[in-house]
Amino acid sequence: MKIDLTDTTSGDINKALVQGRRAIGTPAVGMVLTLVIVTDEENAYDALKAANDASREHPSRTLVVIKRVSRTPRDRTTSRLDAEVRVGADAGTGETVVLRLHGEVVDHADSVVLPLLLPDAPVVVWWPVNAPVDPAKDPLGALAQRRVTDTHAAEQPVRELSARAEAYTPGDTDLSWTRITPWRSMLAAALDQVTCEVSGVEVEGEEFNPSCELLAMWLADRLDVPVRRSLSSGPGLTAVRIDTTCGPIVLDRADGSLATLSIEGQPARAVALKRRETAELIAEELRRLDPDDTYASALRYGVERLNTVPEPAVAVPEPVEEAAKAPTKKAAAKTAKKAPARKAAAK
Repeated sequence: MKIDLTDTTSGDINKALVQGRRAIGTPAVGMVLTLVIVTDEENAYDALKAANDASREHPSRTLVVIKRVSRTPRDRTTSRLDAEVRVGADAGTGETVVLRLHGEVVDHADSVVLPLLLPDAPVVVWWPVNAPVDPAKDPLGALAQRRVTDTHAAEQPVRELSARAEAYTPGDTDLSWTRITPWRSMLAAALDQVTCEVSGVEVEGEEFNPSCELLAMWLADRLDVPVRRSLSSGPGLTAVRIDTTCGPIVLDRADGSLATLSIEGQPARAVALKRRETAELIAEELRRLDPDDTYASALRYGVERLNTVPEPAVAVPEPVEEAAKAPTKKAAAKTAKKAPARKAAAK
Protein backbone atom coordinates (compact mmCIF):
# COMPACT_ATOMS: atom_id res chain seq x y z
CA MET A 1 0.00 0.00 0.00
CA LYS A 2 1.31 3.46 -0.96
CA ILE A 3 0.17 6.85 0.27
CA ASP A 4 1.49 9.99 -1.48
CA LEU A 5 1.70 13.22 0.51
CA THR A 6 2.66 16.56 -1.12
CA ASP A 7 3.81 19.61 0.84
CA THR A 8 3.25 17.75 4.08
CA THR A 9 4.56 17.64 7.66
CA SER A 10 6.00 15.00 9.96
CA GLY A 11 2.71 14.88 11.87
CA ASP A 12 0.74 14.06 8.73
CA ILE A 13 3.26 11.35 7.84
CA ASN A 14 2.79 9.70 11.25
CA LYS A 15 -0.98 9.76 10.73
CA ALA A 16 -0.55 8.16 7.30
CA LEU A 17 1.55 5.38 8.83
CA VAL A 18 -1.18 4.58 11.36
CA GLN A 19 -3.82 4.72 8.63
CA GLY A 20 -1.80 2.38 6.43
CA ARG A 21 -1.26 -0.18 9.19
CA ARG A 22 -4.97 -0.24 9.97
CA ALA A 23 -5.85 -0.61 6.30
CA ILE A 24 -3.73 -3.75 5.91
CA GLY A 25 -4.86 -5.16 9.27
CA THR A 26 -1.62 -4.85 11.26
CA PRO A 27 -2.14 -2.03 13.79
CA ALA A 28 0.74 -3.19 16.00
CA VAL A 29 4.29 -1.89 15.41
CA GLY A 30 6.68 -4.86 15.18
CA MET A 31 9.86 -3.08 14.03
CA VAL A 32 13.13 -3.44 15.94
CA LEU A 33 14.99 -0.32 14.74
CA THR A 34 14.86 2.75 12.52
CA LEU A 35 17.08 2.76 9.44
CA VAL A 36 17.69 6.22 7.97
CA ILE A 37 19.10 6.25 4.43
CA VAL A 38 20.56 9.55 3.24
CA THR A 39 21.00 9.49 -0.53
CA ASP A 40 20.16 11.17 -3.83
CA GLU A 41 17.62 10.36 -6.55
CA GLU A 42 20.18 8.45 -8.62
CA ASN A 43 21.02 5.95 -5.89
CA ALA A 44 17.71 5.90 -3.97
CA TYR A 45 16.22 2.90 -5.80
CA ASP A 46 19.20 0.59 -5.21
CA ALA A 47 19.58 1.64 -1.58
CA LEU A 48 15.88 1.15 -0.85
CA LYS A 49 15.86 -2.27 -2.53
CA ALA A 50 18.81 -3.38 -0.40
CA ALA A 51 17.10 -2.09 2.76
CA ASN A 52 13.86 -3.91 1.92
CA ASP A 53 15.76 -7.16 1.39
CA ALA A 54 17.60 -6.69 4.68
CA SER A 55 14.30 -6.02 6.48
CA ARG A 56 13.40 -9.72 6.12
CA GLU A 57 16.02 -10.36 8.80
CA HIS A 58 15.63 -7.03 10.64
CA PRO A 59 12.06 -5.63 10.46
CA SER A 60 12.54 -1.88 10.60
CA ARG A 61 11.08 1.50 9.79
CA THR A 62 13.09 2.78 6.84
CA LEU A 63 13.29 6.53 6.29
CA VAL A 64 14.80 7.52 2.94
CA VAL A 65 16.01 11.14 3.00
CA ILE A 66 16.47 12.61 -0.50
CA LYS A 67 17.74 16.18 -0.64
CA ARG A 68 16.49 17.72 -3.88
CA VAL A 69 18.63 20.28 -5.67
CA SER A 70 16.99 23.71 -6.03
CA ARG A 71 17.46 25.16 -9.52
CA THR A 72 16.54 28.80 -8.90
CA PRO A 73 17.07 31.32 -6.06
CA ARG A 74 13.33 31.36 -5.41
CA ASP A 75 13.25 27.55 -4.96
CA ARG A 76 16.11 27.77 -2.47
CA THR A 77 14.09 30.01 -0.16
CA THR A 78 10.88 27.94 -0.42
CA SER A 79 10.67 24.91 1.88
CA ARG A 80 8.60 21.89 0.95
CA LEU A 81 8.42 18.30 2.15
CA ASP A 82 6.96 15.58 -0.06
CA ALA A 83 6.55 12.04 1.25
CA GLU A 84 5.62 8.58 0.03
CA VAL A 85 4.44 6.18 2.73
CA ARG A 86 4.71 2.46 2.00
CA VAL A 87 3.35 -0.34 4.19
CA GLY A 88 2.63 -3.99 3.63
CA ALA A 89 4.08 -5.79 0.61
CA ASP A 90 5.50 -2.55 -0.80
CA ALA A 91 7.78 -2.09 2.22
CA GLY A 92 9.27 -5.54 2.84
CA THR A 93 8.53 -6.65 6.40
CA GLY A 94 8.52 -3.15 7.90
CA GLU A 95 7.48 0.38 6.96
CA THR A 96 9.08 2.75 4.46
CA VAL A 97 8.81 6.51 4.17
CA VAL A 98 10.50 8.26 1.25
CA LEU A 99 11.13 11.92 2.18
CA ARG A 100 11.97 14.47 -0.52
CA LEU A 101 13.24 17.74 0.89
CA HIS A 102 13.14 20.99 -1.10
CA GLY A 103 14.56 24.43 -0.33
CA GLU A 104 15.73 25.52 3.10
CA VAL A 105 14.43 22.38 4.83
CA VAL A 106 17.33 20.50 3.19
CA ASP A 107 19.62 21.95 5.85
CA HIS A 108 17.30 20.82 8.65
CA ALA A 109 16.67 17.18 7.73
CA ASP A 110 17.11 16.11 11.36
CA SER A 111 14.02 18.13 12.40
CA VAL A 112 11.98 16.21 9.82
CA VAL A 113 13.35 12.79 10.75
CA LEU A 114 13.27 13.11 14.55
CA PRO A 115 9.42 12.89 14.95
CA LEU A 116 9.38 9.79 12.70
CA LEU A 117 11.84 7.68 14.71
CA LEU A 118 10.47 4.62 16.48
CA PRO A 119 10.31 5.24 20.25
CA ASP A 120 12.82 3.33 22.41
CA ALA A 121 14.43 1.68 19.38
CA PRO A 122 18.00 2.03 18.08
CA VAL A 123 18.70 4.26 15.08
CA VAL A 124 21.08 3.43 12.23
CA VAL A 125 22.02 6.01 9.59
CA TRP A 126 23.41 4.82 6.25
CA TRP A 127 25.03 6.98 3.56
CA PRO A 128 25.31 4.87 0.35
CA VAL A 129 27.10 7.81 -1.35
CA ASN A 130 28.37 11.28 -0.43
CA ALA A 131 28.97 10.53 3.24
CA PRO A 132 30.07 13.42 5.48
CA VAL A 133 33.71 13.64 6.52
CA ASP A 134 32.72 13.23 10.18
CA PRO A 135 29.49 11.16 10.33
CA ALA A 136 29.13 11.57 14.12
CA LYS A 137 28.99 15.38 13.83
CA ASP A 138 26.42 15.32 11.04
CA PRO A 139 22.95 16.38 12.33
CA LEU A 140 21.42 13.06 11.22
CA GLY A 141 24.43 11.03 12.35
CA ALA A 142 24.11 12.54 15.83
CA LEU A 143 20.72 10.81 16.17
CA ALA A 144 22.15 7.33 15.56
CA GLN A 145 23.87 4.63 17.57
CA ARG A 146 25.40 3.24 14.37
CA ARG A 147 26.64 5.19 11.33
CA VAL A 148 27.30 3.25 8.12
CA THR A 149 29.34 4.69 5.24
CA ASP A 150 30.97 3.19 2.14
CA THR A 151 34.42 4.44 1.17
CA HIS A 152 34.16 2.42 -2.04
CA ALA A 153 31.70 5.05 -3.31
CA ALA A 154 34.13 7.93 -2.68
CA GLU A 155 36.13 9.56 -5.48
CA GLN A 156 39.42 8.84 -3.69
CA PRO A 157 38.75 5.78 -1.53
CA VAL A 158 42.24 5.38 -0.07
CA ARG A 159 42.45 9.03 0.96
CA GLU A 160 38.95 8.70 2.41
CA LEU A 161 40.22 5.96 4.73
CA SER A 162 42.69 8.40 6.27
CA ALA A 163 39.91 10.94 6.80
CA ARG A 164 37.73 8.27 8.42
CA ALA A 165 40.56 7.37 10.80
CA GLU A 166 40.99 10.97 11.95
CA ALA A 167 37.24 11.47 12.50
CA TYR A 168 36.45 8.01 13.91
CA THR A 169 33.85 7.89 16.67
CA PRO A 170 32.63 4.66 18.33
CA GLY A 171 29.63 3.52 16.29
CA ASP A 172 31.15 4.35 12.89
CA THR A 173 31.55 1.54 10.37
CA ASP A 174 32.19 1.04 6.67
CA LEU A 175 30.70 -1.40 4.15
CA SER A 176 34.21 -1.79 2.71
CA TRP A 177 35.10 -3.36 6.08
CA THR A 178 31.98 -5.53 6.03
CA ARG A 179 32.94 -6.91 2.61
CA ILE A 180 36.07 -8.57 4.02
CA THR A 181 34.36 -10.42 6.90
CA PRO A 182 34.54 -13.82 5.10
CA TRP A 183 38.21 -13.19 4.27
CA ARG A 184 39.04 -12.38 7.88
CA SER A 185 37.20 -15.46 9.13
CA MET A 186 38.93 -17.75 6.63
CA LEU A 187 42.42 -16.38 7.34
CA ALA A 188 41.93 -16.54 11.12
CA ALA A 189 40.80 -20.18 10.82
CA ALA A 190 43.82 -21.01 8.64
CA LEU A 191 46.25 -19.49 11.14
CA ASP A 192 44.63 -21.47 13.95
CA GLN A 193 45.69 -24.69 12.17
CA VAL A 194 49.42 -23.98 12.34
CA THR A 195 51.82 -23.27 15.19
CA CYS A 196 54.42 -21.41 13.14
CA GLU A 197 55.59 -17.84 13.35
CA VAL A 198 54.44 -15.37 10.68
CA SER A 199 57.21 -13.38 8.99
CA GLY A 200 55.33 -11.38 6.34
CA VAL A 201 52.08 -10.96 4.41
CA GLU A 202 51.14 -9.93 0.89
CA VAL A 203 47.60 -8.73 0.00
CA GLU A 204 46.73 -8.67 -3.71
CA GLY A 205 43.75 -6.84 -5.21
CA GLU A 206 42.47 -4.01 -7.35
CA GLU A 207 44.02 -0.58 -7.14
CA PHE A 208 42.07 2.02 -5.13
CA ASN A 209 39.98 -0.72 -3.48
CA PRO A 210 39.46 0.24 0.18
CA SER A 211 38.56 -3.34 1.17
CA CYS A 212 42.04 -4.49 0.11
CA GLU A 213 43.64 -1.71 2.15
CA LEU A 214 41.51 -2.48 5.21
CA LEU A 215 42.37 -6.19 5.07
CA ALA A 216 46.06 -5.36 4.79
CA MET A 217 45.84 -2.94 7.73
CA TRP A 218 43.96 -5.52 9.81
CA LEU A 219 46.63 -8.17 9.18
CA ALA A 220 49.46 -5.73 9.92
CA ASP A 221 47.76 -4.56 13.11
CA ARG A 222 46.97 -8.04 14.40
CA LEU A 223 50.10 -9.96 13.33
CA ASP A 224 52.61 -7.13 13.86
CA VAL A 225 54.55 -8.07 10.71
CA PRO A 226 55.35 -6.22 7.46
CA VAL A 227 52.44 -6.31 4.99
CA ARG A 228 52.94 -5.64 1.29
CA ARG A 229 50.10 -4.42 -0.88
CA SER A 230 50.30 -5.62 -4.52
CA LEU A 231 47.97 -4.89 -7.45
CA SER A 232 45.91 -7.15 -9.70
CA SER A 233 43.13 -6.74 -12.26
CA GLY A 234 40.52 -7.91 -9.75
CA PRO A 235 37.66 -8.35 -9.21
CA GLY A 236 38.15 -6.87 -5.74
CA LEU A 237 40.42 -8.88 -3.48
CA THR A 238 42.17 -11.69 -5.35
CA ALA A 239 44.75 -13.27 -3.01
CA VAL A 240 46.45 -13.20 0.38
CA ARG A 241 49.81 -14.88 0.99
CA ILE A 242 51.09 -15.36 4.55
CA ASP A 243 54.73 -16.39 4.92
CA THR A 244 55.42 -18.55 7.98
CA THR A 245 58.36 -20.56 9.29
CA CYS A 246 56.48 -23.73 8.27
CA GLY A 247 55.73 -22.61 4.72
CA PRO A 248 53.26 -20.25 3.01
CA ILE A 249 49.51 -20.02 3.59
CA VAL A 250 47.75 -18.84 0.42
CA LEU A 251 44.10 -17.86 -0.03
CA ASP A 252 43.58 -17.26 -3.76
CA ARG A 253 40.31 -16.07 -5.38
CA ALA A 254 40.81 -15.30 -9.05
CA ASP A 255 37.18 -15.28 -10.26
CA GLY A 256 35.41 -13.43 -7.43
CA SER A 257 33.43 -16.51 -6.41
CA LEU A 258 35.41 -19.64 -5.53
CA ALA A 259 38.71 -19.49 -3.63
CA THR A 260 41.48 -22.00 -2.99
CA LEU A 261 43.10 -22.31 0.44
CA SER A 262 46.60 -23.81 0.46
CA ILE A 263 48.48 -24.65 3.68
CA GLU A 264 51.92 -26.25 3.65
CA GLY A 265 51.64 -29.98 4.36
CA GLN A 266 47.88 -30.10 3.69
CA PRO A 267 45.92 -30.71 0.48
CA ALA A 268 44.53 -27.57 -1.19
CA ARG A 269 40.81 -27.09 -0.62
CA ALA A 270 38.12 -25.06 -2.40
CA VAL A 271 36.16 -22.57 -0.27
CA ALA A 272 33.14 -20.41 -1.15
CA LEU A 273 34.13 -16.76 -1.05
CA LYS A 274 31.71 -14.98 -3.36
CA ARG A 275 31.29 -11.22 -3.61
CA ARG A 276 28.18 -10.28 -1.62
CA GLU A 277 25.32 -7.97 -2.50
CA THR A 278 24.63 -4.73 -0.61
CA ALA A 279 21.56 -6.22 1.10
CA GLU A 280 23.72 -8.92 2.72
CA LEU A 281 26.22 -6.31 3.89
CA ILE A 282 23.54 -4.11 5.46
CA ALA A 283 21.91 -7.13 7.12
CA GLU A 284 25.27 -8.04 8.68
CA GLU A 285 25.81 -4.51 10.00
CA LEU A 286 22.36 -4.47 11.60
CA ARG A 287 23.13 -7.63 13.59
CA ARG A 288 25.36 -5.74 16.01
CA LEU A 289 24.96 -2.13 17.02
CA ASP A 290 27.83 -1.87 19.50
CA PRO A 291 31.16 -0.21 18.57
CA ASP A 292 33.49 -2.30 16.42
CA ASP A 293 36.86 -2.01 18.19
CA THR A 294 38.60 -4.29 15.68
CA TYR A 295 37.62 -2.00 12.80
CA ALA A 296 38.76 1.05 14.76
CA SER A 297 42.17 -0.50 15.49
CA ALA A 298 42.72 -1.54 11.87
CA LEU A 299 41.58 1.85 10.55
CA ARG A 300 43.92 3.74 12.84
CA TYR A 301 46.88 1.61 11.77
CA GLY A 302 47.06 3.79 8.66
CA VAL A 303 47.38 3.13 4.92
CA GLU A 304 50.72 4.91 4.79
CA ARG A 305 52.33 2.26 7.01
CA LEU A 306 51.75 -0.53 4.49
CA ASN A 307 54.61 -1.67 2.23
CA THR A 308 57.14 -0.61 4.85
CA VAL A 309 59.77 -2.75 6.58
CA PRO A 310 60.41 -2.12 10.28
CA GLU A 311 63.77 -0.51 10.97
CA PRO A 312 66.33 -2.83 12.60
CA ALA A 313 67.09 -2.24 16.23
CA VAL A 314 70.13 -0.02 16.79
CA ALA A 315 72.72 -1.37 19.23
CA VAL A 316 73.22 0.91 22.21
CA PRO A 317 76.94 1.40 23.06
CA GLU A 318 78.00 0.35 26.53
CA PRO A 319 79.18 2.99 29.01
CA VAL A 320 82.95 3.43 29.35
CA GLU A 321 83.08 1.84 32.78
CA GLU A 322 81.09 -1.21 31.65
CA ALA A 323 83.32 -1.58 28.58
CA ALA A 324 86.41 -1.56 30.78
CA LYS A 325 84.93 -4.29 32.99
CA ALA A 326 83.91 -6.43 30.02
CA PRO A 327 87.34 -8.15 29.48
CA THR A 328 87.47 -9.05 33.17
CA LYS A 329 83.97 -10.59 32.99
CA LYS A 330 84.88 -12.56 29.86
CA ALA A 331 88.05 -13.91 31.51
CA ALA A 332 86.06 -14.96 34.58
CA ALA A 333 83.56 -16.72 32.37
CA LYS A 334 86.31 -18.68 30.60
CA THR A 335 87.78 -19.71 33.95
CA ALA A 336 84.38 -20.91 35.13
CA LYS A 337 83.94 -23.03 32.00
CA LYS A 338 87.34 -24.68 32.43
CA ALA A 339 86.73 -25.61 36.09
CA PRO A 340 84.42 -28.59 35.45
CA ALA A 341 86.89 -29.99 32.93
CA ARG A 342 89.72 -29.85 35.49
CA LYS A 343 87.54 -31.65 38.07
CA ALA A 344 86.76 -34.38 35.57
CA ALA A 345 90.43 -34.84 34.82
CA ALA A 346 91.20 -35.09 38.54
CA LYS A 347 88.63 -37.88 38.94
